[in-house]
Amino acid sequence: MASVHESLYFNPMMTNGVVHANVFGIKDWVTPYKIAVLVLLNEMGRTGEGAVSLMERRRLNQLLLPLLQGPDITLSKLYKLIEESCPQLANSVQIRIKLMAEGELKDMEQFFDDLSDSFSGTEPEVHKTSVVGLFLRHMILAYSKLSFSQVFKLYTALQQYFQNGEKKTVEDADMELASREESERKMEKEELDVSIREEEVSCSGPLSQKQAEFFLSQQASLLKNDETKALTPASLQKELNNLLKFNPDFAEAHYLSYLNNLRVQDVFSSTHSLLHYFDRLILTGAESKSNGEEGYGRSLRYAALNLAALHCRFGHYQQAELALQEAIRIAQESNDHVCLQHCLSWLYVLGQKRSDSYVLLEHSVKKAVHFGLPYLASLGIQSLVQQRAFAGKTANKLMDALKDSDLLHWKHSLSELIDISIAQKTAIWRLYGRSTMALQQAQLLLSMNSLESVNAGVQQNNTESFAVALGHLAELHAEQGCFAAASEVLKHLKERFPPNSQHAQLWMLCDQKIQFDRAMNDGKYHLADSIVTGITALNSIEGVYRKAIVLQAQNQMSEAHKLLQKLLIHCQKIRNTEMVISVLLSVAELYWRSSSPTIALPVLLQALALSKEYRLQHLASETVLNLAFAQNVKTMREGTVFSLLYPVVPNRIHTYSSLESQNRP
Repeated sequence: MASVHESLYFNPMMTNGVVHANVFGIKDWVTPYKIAVLVLLNEMGRTGEGAVSLMERRRLNQLLLPLLQGPDITLSKLYKLIEESCPQLANSVQIRIKLMAEGELKDMEQFFDDLSDSFSGTEPEVHKTSVVGLFLRHMILAYSKLSFSQVFKLYTALQQYFQNGEKKTVEDADMELASREESERKMEKEELDVSIREEEVSCSGPLSQKQAEFFLSQQASLLKNDETKALTPASLQKELNNLLKFNPDFAEAHYLSYLNNLRVQDVFSSTHSLLHYFDRLILTGAESKSNGEEGYGRSLRYAALNLAALHCRFGHYQQAELALQEAIRIAQESNDHVCLQHCLSWLYVLGQKRSDSYVLLEHSVKKAVHFGLPYLASLGIQSLVQQRAFAGKTANKLMDALKDSDLLHWKHSLSELIDISIAQKTAIWRLYGRSTMALQQAQLLLSMNSLESVNAGVQQNNTESFAVALGHLAELHAEQGCFAAASEVLKHLKERFPPNSQHAQLWMLCDQKIQFDRAMNDGKYHLADSIVTGITALNSIEGVYRKAIVLQAQNQMSEAHKLLQKLLIHCQKIRNTEMVISVLLSVAELYWRSSSPTIALPVLLQALALSKEYRLQHLASETVLNLAFAQNVKTMREGTVFSLLYPVVPNRIHTYSSLESQNRP
């Protein structure tokens, strides 16, 4: 996401007792919460080196940055955070705020006058250019610009802030006197209530520029790497609407709204937010400030490119192609090779079903390397490897190509593409029927630590690659009959990717397929038939195939044959070789179950030829087993007919077989 532009100013206003001093050049204002943070900083400066241990001071320093950048929180929550770092300092801060809130207005005036002493002397407590120093100077300047009425309202808000904090502290003390079981239950409810109140406090007025920057960057990072730790779609949209209410031209808030709407697959709202984002970039002049007239055209062509990507994501391929043509036209007029490279990549995505699409992809990779775009080059190599895998190329050549792309990843620290590459290897080995290698690659990805940890204690990101790898792991265990292990993997998947997350469909499909296979193995065909509906909603081709299997198991051969023939024609048209072979195996099984093993043999031979051509070892092994079974059925039927024709000489067959075995070379 683009950084917040320099023209971000809010109108001066007063909301719920919070004074917003926004004079030109001042992008921050004084709130009761920030006065509490100033008290904390002042107490840290007054406390001697020996009074606070080195570990406590280190924890306090780590706590300061989120306190300075984050949104306002309740006083009880602030006390709790300080107490976790340094209990002694938390007591001092609490006493100091109490004296100020229960005293007079002149106490607050004196406090702000004393803050300037932090910069005085030959060795000042705080350097003016440090993060803490800049915060102190901003607060002192904002406070000095307030009128007397605004100062009085600020002091009234400080008193209310303190009273609410004290009330919450008393409630917590009362809860500790209750029984342990009752206490735990009440604490959970209280935590829920506190989070709601904190959200109301943060939404009560506009965020400052730094708070807005921190909030947007944090939420965007969480949406990318660990969606479960981000705000829920409704809560995040509420925060963004409140932010846009005070500053409608805040372009980056519109972009985060676009990402948030993508989570819930809301095509209308996501398109609306995306267009607003680029409109605000042009209206505010954020692009043209640095690039002149070029910035205006840059916003237009990237707006068209992002619109094409959005339509492609929702399956609106005609609209995506029109938007992409517009982006290409503007990029060619501006001679923007980087934008043209992105357009070329999306051209491949839109036309990847064509037979000559690999030529476009190879050209895209070469151009991306030429213009120094490692991310696009690596994505092109990944797509090329995937295409070659479906075309039946040997695994050693594909792994060599992925090795070259891995060198790009490690060289440029592209951690996201490292995960994608390992997930790609897992899928390729599984496609080729090498379950051991697929398990190894999946375990490798799950045991890796991310280069871009979301928080200090988080070493893995809940990205799409991890969902894919865990899905393969669950299906591999289910194929081996370890349904209990597969259930444990799926349980972990549901915890890491809740049903409302954007990658939840991956494990949902795996879960439905495993349940279907288990129901079919147990002979519960009615249960399997009910599961087909869920599979069809997630993958229509897979759903039709599973429906045909259920009909075949229920001896509805004609209906199953019609479905399989339609599916076979469709899969041959879209070049889905793996599904073509699976359909051929089901058709062959339908033939020999219908007492026509002779007709099944050519179908099985066709499936075997395709499996060998595309190097699908698992399907080839399954085809050989079906072929042997069909031959056995055919032989048994011929033997039965032969014995019926010659019932009087039962030893003739044995004699003929003995003579034949003697004459064999």
